[in-house]
Amino acid sequence: MNGFYKRYVKRIIDFILSLMAIIVLSPILLIVAILVRVKLGGPILFKQERPGLHEKIFMMYKFRTMTDQRDANGELLPDSVRLTEFGRILRSTSLDELPGLFNIIKGDMSIVGPRPLLVQYLPLYNVHQKRRHDVRPGLSGLAQISGRNAISWEGKFKKDVEYVDNVSFLGDWKIIFLTIKKVFVREGINSESTATMEPFKGSKR
Repeated sequence: MNGFYKRYVKRIIDFILSLMAIIVLSPILLIVAILVRVKLGGPILFKQERPGLHEKIFMMYKFRTMTDQRDANGELLPDSVRLTEFGRILRSTSLDELPGLFNIIKGDMSIVGPRPLLVQYLPLYNVHQKRRHDVRPGLSGLAQISGRNAISWEGKFKKDVEYVDNVSFLGDWKIIFLTIKKVFVREGINSESTATMEPFKGSKR
């Protein structure tokens, strides 16, 4: 039954729920877009290539949370410097993630799944960790409700693979409800930026 859900039903539910969310949250999307434009300038969206299902590269969308401040040599300043207070609010409330709903509509992502990480991490995964790409990446996942940035990279990947091995309808809804709860109590920041967590440099084994 779980295999049927994973193969056929999950994608249908993702499409329907994300479309409904875009319609219902459209006023919030518009307001946040305007605020980003006013406070941070253009572009409004942060776009970055990320690996998805079977490591296929796609363009992920978020609302921008950082400035484009650069040093005298034209190099971008560290994330911790460019991340504004407004950007921190967007991240802590997960409002910066809302454009990801369009990634779900396109089929690049799922509502629930391992978070899509940086492309440069791909060569660093061991065989076990690579299994996180056996499903579509998600807006939220088992690792995020288990501690977000409070757990180690190895801990995150362990949770990711645990999710891959146990995808189910009830499990997904449990993660969705726990994610909503964490957003309201603002536990952690759902970001892979060095402003919040050290970059992944490979596992010891």
